[in-house]
Amino acid sequence: MSRLIRSALVRALGAVLSPGGANGRLSILIFHRVLSAPDSLLTEAIDARRFSQQMELLGSEFNVLPLGDAVERLVQGRLPPRAACVTFDDGYADNHDVALPILKRAGIPATFFIASGYLEGSRMWNDVVIEAVRQAQGATLDLAHLGLGSHPVGSIEERRAAVHALLKAIKYRPSDERAEIAKGVAATARTDSPANLMMARSQVRALHSAGMEIGGHTVTHPILTRLSPQEAEREMADGKAELEAIIGGPVRLFAYPNGKPTEDFGPEHVALAKRMGFRAAVTTAWGAARRSSDVFQLPRFTPWDRQPSKFALRLLLNTRRPAAEIYD
Repeated sequence: MSRLIRSALVRALGAVLSPGGANGRLSILIFHRVLSAPDSLLTEAIDARRFSQQMELLGSEFNVLPLGDAVERLVQGRLPPRAACVTFDDGYADNHDVALPILKRAGIPATFFIASGYLEGSRMWNDVVIEAVRQAQGATLDLAHLGLGSHPVGSIEERRAAVHALLKAIKYRPSDERAEIAKGVAATARTDSPANLMMARSQVRALHSAGMEIGGHTVTHPILTRLSPQEAEREMADGKAELEAIIGGPVRLFAYPNGKPTEDFGPEHVALAKRMGFRAAVTTAWGAARRSSDVFQLPRFTPWDRQPSKFALRLLLNTRRPAAEIYD
């Protein structure tokens, strides 16, 4: 499909599916990492070439807004047609090193939700597991002593399957237990993770200086529903305070870790976000926000299609998906 035909199709469909104004729909895209090159183990992670194509398409066919501005326009019924936002979760260093130059070239604003406890060389538990599986020697990774069974790792397909199984088995454990299990997996595989996966504070400041929004994402990325009320409040408040100290300004936006309504956060965490002075919060429930949406439970979505035309079409079709919310 030629670019001219694609543009006409996107605009025609957008007039129906995302018209703007009081009937407008806000599509919020979610990313985590942008790799400099494709990774055979991380097949779901986007690479620089494809991310650049997506940002070029967004810049030409959609009206991309900073999330804070978009939320205000949403509430006021003043969204432009085909309104969209770009967000990143967790705080990976490639957000600064790879994604930021692409965003600047495309003129795309973005919001970066950062788990403050992993800055300056620390690692998230899931990355410890992923890198252990990547570097494991031999045909089998035996984790029976950790209660995680034995996993074949002789091929890249088997390593992918092992990563999927292990992350699923560990994700909903208590935060401290998750970290200890991940260390145990790495010790068994006799591996260590790179110390530069997550951002340094200077990179967070650079994003902010480049005009990007910085949002809260707790300190250690816990599943909030698995914490006591006091622990959840501390995670959210301390993460916000640490980021505000780094950028020298207010942090007004928040992303619930993992982000599934009811399963990962509840109405008490929505209330916490309001009480702490956040102006809006995002989830990982699919859909697009509309004027009636709760701005503290904004849905997000990213179409993974490799072809630009399919990417644009799926993004528009997502505006009709009803988003899941928690109601008091």
